[in-house]
Amino acid sequence: MGDMAVDARSGAQDETAAPAPQGQGKAARRKRPMWVEIPILVAVALGLAFLIKTFLLQAFLIPSGSMQNTMQKDDRVLVDKLTPWFGSEPERGEVVVFRDPADWLANSPVPPPNAFQNVLGFIGLMPAAGEKHLIKRVIGVAGDTVECVGTGPLKVNGHPLDEPYVYPGNTPCSQDPAGQFKVTVPQGSVWVMGDHRQASLDSRYHQTDPHAGMVPLTDVVGRAVVVAWPVTHWSTLPVPTTFEQPSLAP
Repeated sequence: MGDMAVDARSGAQDETAAPAPQGQGKAARRKRPMWVEIPILVAVALGLAFLIKTFLLQAFLIPSGSMQNTMQKDDRVLVDKLTPWFGSEPERGEVVVFRDPADWLANSPVPPPNAFQNVLGFIGLMPAAGEKHLIKRVIGVAGDTVECVGTGPLKVNGHPLDEPYVYPGNTPCSQDPAGQFKVTVPQGSVWVMGDHRQASLDSRYHQTDPHAGMVPLTDVVGRAVVVAWPVTHWSTLPVPTTFEQPSLAP
């Protein structure tokens, strides 16, 4: 009888259940047409890519050999744009991307981008085309005294730097008028130099501009954290250990 009771109860439930209106199940399962879904998905993807480019990471193209051998010409690097939103400022030894502070690229015209480059640059899937950005290593921050005498070594606050990243065959300091200097970095600025010392028109060669060769922090886009392309050049960009000397503090 136990078996019969269970069966009867189950049958009663089936009989009293309200039947679904005809066609309702099919309507619930109905999907949007493909021609409607694809534009929505594309719009969402573009929106996410734009947000990532604006607030998190952006790709930039290395336009010259001024940072060899750390980076090669035409490499793509990913730049961290998030930490500056929280008040983080560039530190010694970091590789940073910054907007042209005072026509440093006046003699290096940027070719106008085509429509395809404009779209990919806008969403950050490719380096921003047509924009005037530079990439260098931060050597001095506010309050630091940076000095080059002879062929080097380069000194920060009187302490020599060990710079294995300098391009092979180059000297840390260049023996030309602009390459021999002693400067103190003001508040709100950084002093930058390329790793390919004898092929980098960096802070040393712009000391007569309105910023005396310094890069205002307001022009710094972010820190380059990884060489992402081509894959054979993939590498991270850590701060060299020479910049971790406690004695470097001014």
